[in-house]
Amino acid sequence: MSGARIAIIDGGYRSSEIEADGAAAVGATLEVRQCRDEEDVADFAHDAVAILVRQSLVSRRVIERLGRCRVIARYGTGVDNVDLEAATEHGIVVANVVGFGTHEVAEHAIALLLAGARRIVSHDRAVREGAWDIGPADPISRITGSTLGLLGFGAIARAVQRKLKGFEMRTLVHDPFVDDELVRAAGAEPVGLDELLRESDLLSLHAPLDGATYHLIDARALALLKPSAVLVNTARGGLIDTAALVAALQEGSIAAAGLDVHEQEPLPLGHPIRACERAILLDHAGWYSEQSTRALQQGAIDAVVAVLQARRPVSVVNPGVYARGLRVADSGEG
Repeated sequence: MSGARIAIIDGGYRSSEIEADGAAAVGATLEVRQCRDEEDVADFAHDAVAILVRQSLVSRRVIERLGRCRVIARYGTGVDNVDLEAATEHGIVVANVVGFGTHEVAEHAIALLLAGARRIVSHDRAVREGAWDIGPADPISRITGSTLGLLGFGAIARAVQRKLKGFEMRTLVHDPFVDDELVRAAGAEPVGLDELLRESDLLSLHAPLDGATYHLIDARALALLKPSAVLVNTARGGLIDTAALVAALQEGSIAAAGLDVHEQEPLPLGHPIRACERAILLDHAGWYSEQSTRALQQGAIDAVVAVLQARRPVSVVNPGVYARGLRVADSGEG
């Protein structure tokens, strides 16, 4: 594949050595650019045989200008920024990386749940401002023996449950796509959405974002939560109606929220959620550790190498492309 280019269209990691090694293994060169917009992506990647992408938009307009691309690999699980229909029409495999940060996101969710329940951030802030003996003015309930609610029961949610077992909590699960017996086998109870909301002391969201789950946690759902409930989201920002959450926090109808993901990212400076003292706000860092970063980079380039070697990647997001027909190597690829 001499002369072929593999393009990283938005870097962000300390090094691209892992990807460069993968490119070399198939006789290709690796080029990296922090593309500014769709036009920049199309100009940079128009003759690349493969694209690796983090957050840049790979739209239909971009895909139609990719004359040689055979695979688009997303650094991460979600592929909201890639037009899957257009990629499939053009015979381009879209691959993602799954499982690279399961422990990290689970531990991040647990950290937010505990911080919210124990009022860690608000008490830290109060002590720094001169307060002391805050407890009686800000009642805290015991975590051990409380009820953990999990919206979604995929790998991350199951890891959260396993890691929290030492707290001897009752665990409720709502996931219409997971068999009830599998939930029970894990030591949890399958319940309907409203029961999950009403009964949970700590509620952690682990659902995908689609038309059915967008703003699933809206004003009605928030009103069902206990005033002492802690809500945590490490999944997708759009699961929560943020305006409704702001209102709930301001009114004190829930105790706290821990958000690693947001409807708008980066979170705008003037966003009202920033003024909510009971909101713990993070920067979509739940997936991150040094180990998960290396696994993510390796998984993305492995997907690219697999396609370029006429193999199927571990995780293909648009499997219909195989029935429709893949784009094949052209004579310019060596």
